[in-house]
Amino acid sequence: MAKIYTKTGDKGKTSLLGGTRVPKYHLRIEAYGTVDELNANIGMLGEQKVLQSLFPLMREVQNNLFSIGSILANDPEKSHFQLPPLQEEEILKLEASIDALNAQLDPLQNFVLPGGHPANAWAHVARTICRRAERRVVELSEQTELDPHIVTYLNRLSDWLFMVARFASKESGAGEIIWK
Repeated sequence: MAKIYTKTGDKGKTSLLGGTRVPKYHLRIEAYGTVDELNANIGMLGEQKVLQSLFPLMREVQNNLFSIGSILANDPEKSHFQLPPLQEEEILKLEASIDALNAQLDPLQNFVLPGGHPANAWAHVARTICRRAERRVVELSEQTELDPHIVTYLNRLSDWLFMVARFASKESGAGEIIWK
């Protein structure tokens, strides 16, 4: 049986896909690590029963985030991996879901605070991590060429997570907490 630990990162370096060794604080590592953190939080969000109707799309989002993480972990100069590109269709799915959720909710009249129900709070945690991932990917895209769909997807995903938070409040009956 293969061991899970390799000890190759014990001195603060890790490998990109393709073998290039970089410091663990490298922007590429920060970008895909934040996408991984987002993915884990969406996994927690997916455990909220009040959001059961959104589970299939959440799993698609998690798969897309895993693909994005792989793309970000790839050293385009040395890797020979053929990674699946992020399709515009995935952005359109988020937009369609945002529109469908929005149609079920009262118009937003005020700023809202996270909380009131665990699903609402988890969605807001995921949303803020998504915004951080987007910032890291934008910064990385200023240093190296990246598929522009990745930034667009993360931007739309944070909007979707905001709508998921609002939907969770409605579905749970908890209501939204209005910022005063």
